[in-house]
Amino acid sequence: MDREFLKQRIEATRTLIATYEDALAALGSGIQQYTIDTGQTRQTVTRANLSELNRSVDSLYNRLCVLQARLDG
Repeated sequence: MDREFLKQRIEATRTLIATYEDALAALGSGIQQYTIDTGQTRQTVTRANLSELNRSVDSLYNRLCVLQARLDG
């Protein structure tokens, strides 16, 4: 795989992780709803979505590890 492509995917995944973690932090601080804007989509989440958001973050970290392993060879 092209190293530059992998680096771009790693950066995009890191950005998504930060975005989702911001949503988790906001909802954890008592905010009732939060809008996630990925630049491609907008999604409003509520405290009821916490477990789904946590699963998404876990999945993104797994993706990041796989991409990093591919980059490192």
